[in-house]
Amino acid sequence: MVDNAGREGQSEAQRRVLLAQLTRPLRSFLATEAGSAGLLLAAVLIALSWANSPWSGSYESLWSTELSIRVGGSELAMNLGHWVNDGLMVLFFFVIGLEVRRELSVGELTERQRIVVPAAAAAGGIVVPALLYLSLNPSGEAAAGWGIVIGTDTAFLLGALAIVGPACPTQLRVFLLTLTVFDDIVAVAIIGVVYSDSLDGVALAVVAACLAALALLNRVSQWRSSPYLLVGLALWIATVESGLHPSIAGMAAGLLIAARPPDRSDVERAAALFRAFRQSPLPQVSETARRGLQRAVSVNERLQTSLHPWTAYVVVPLFALANAGIALGDGLLGEALRSPITWGIVLGLVAGKLLGIGAGALVALRLRLGSLPQGVGEGQLLGGAALSGIGFTVSLLIADLAFDSEALREQAIIGILLASVLATFVGWLVFRLAAALRGERSASLPMVLDRPVEIDRDHIRGPQDAPLTLVEYSDFECPFCGQATGVVRELRERFGDELRYVFRHLPLTDVHPHAELAAQASEAAAAQGRFWEMHDLLFSRQDELELEDLVGYAADLGLDVERFVREIGEEERLAERVREDIADAEASGARGTPTFFVGVRRHVGAYDADTLARTLRSARGRVTAPP
Repeated sequence: MVDNAGREGQSEAQRRVLLAQLTRPLRSFLATEAGSAGLLLAAVLIALSWANSPWSGSYESLWSTELSIRVGGSELAMNLGHWVNDGLMVLFFFVIGLEVRRELSVGELTERQRIVVPAAAAAGGIVVPALLYLSLNPSGEAAAGWGIVIGTDTAFLLGALAIVGPACPTQLRVFLLTLTVFDDIVAVAIIGVVYSDSLDGVALAVVAACLAALALLNRVSQWRSSPYLLVGLALWIATVESGLHPSIAGMAAGLLIAARPPDRSDVERAAALFRAFRQSPLPQVSETARRGLQRAVSVNERLQTSLHPWTAYVVVPLFALANAGIALGDGLLGEALRSPITWGIVLGLVAGKLLGIGAGALVALRLRLGSLPQGVGEGQLLGGAALSGIGFTVSLLIADLAFDSEALREQAIIGILLASVLATFVGWLVFRLAAALRGERSASLPMVLDRPVEIDRDHIRGPQDAPLTLVEYSDFECPFCGQATGVVRELRERFGDELRYVFRHLPLTDVHPHAELAAQASEAAAAQGRFWEMHDLLFSRQDELELEDLVGYAADLGLDVERFVREIGEEERLAERVREDIADAEASGARGTPTFFVGVRRHVGAYDADTLARTLRSARGRVTAPP
């Protein structure tokens, strides 16, 4: 029997594993989405309880209250329900657009091969549900509801996955988030085109001008967020007046604001300004330091950081509160359960998403067009496909747009709520079957060093038989790896002969074009017994890693330059040596640099000297503890 302390330790270990798999922005995005699921569920329950209570009249009157904004002779007037659906929800789609652009620029979608399988899965998850819905509602006003079954609610999906999914479902989360990116883009396009009113040409011209202005701000690298927000506000107003649904304005604006990795010079400038403020804590110095910090982070990520919690914890729950409240009395529930609209939605979301996403992904896999994320099995894929039938937010929005009849809209809402419950149950069942029949109990990256330290092969600093081992997968062009060299130096001073440090290569060639050549140069130096001297030199001159620079370093170190150049250009074994380290990193779950392993366990979290020292001391306690 596992005691409470053991269970708590195991749970904490699982949380650390989850955090270990992801980049910091994606960790923040997922944590916020999953955390908002509880508020979203609470809002649904409050709305249903309120609408079916003796105070149901106040629910209806609240959301039908008119609210207008007048400037001179111009006026924008809507009831509260429309201000939520057509106003606040634009922020929701804006943040989704920002996240999609960030993932395309610097995140999970930068490697286009990774998007083939989720894109194929998303296509199946859009087409099959729509066809199943139309099979029960082929004509008439009911047919207009086919768009209800195409979307997936990311917040509810991640919340349900945390409850009914496999242990440590990190890699599956990333796959499903990628899939919902395509879902959201298509859903917003359908809302904007299919469910829009008659269009106003002048307002559409203003919309086009606003989009062009956003693209121009992005092109000139405007780092302040206020111009983007002002143009975005004008874009929203123009879209409302044009007859397009405002959600398309939010998504388009987000997609036009680029993300970029922090530029090293901007980071160093911000650090210098912060040091200046610490020395002279004056208001004007503070303002300069604040602007310097802002310039170091892209507008896209700054806007996400500030807006995402508001959309997740306020906008989406408020949307649910405004739209999920239907009175189930007067035979409405019985009428809905006899309606083809209700069952078309249930069939499309519950069966259609499972069949469409599953078939789309499996066909792409069989055709070798791509692969599932490491650690994710096909059974878990089907479980995630089932949970994608939770269409809540987007489905409610489209239901409101698709039907003019209040009765049909209420039947659709009941279908959406029923589908969410059934999709969660089916997902739970599929995950249990995948665990029992296929052994798919976890969907995370490996946490253990795949290849143990080899004294005759690895580059080691410190006694070869030291009781503590710190392994680093690193990139000579990575500025954070360059900073980590000082951390390693401090740790070696603290632990002395108790610590051996092992360096392995993980050149990130997609963002660091000189990293692989620098890695080969270090191996060419190693062949002449000067690896660590070249290692230190490369990290001290990270901005100068062209071939002629490397040759100059070889000369400075007194190497046989002719041999050095020949081995870099002709010796396949050097490239193979680097590729072996890359393969080891892949098998060990290392995806970025620097990645540290303390002993054989991957280190999770911060890698400053104090944090790593605490982890090493903990490892030393385990090593020296009596059996």
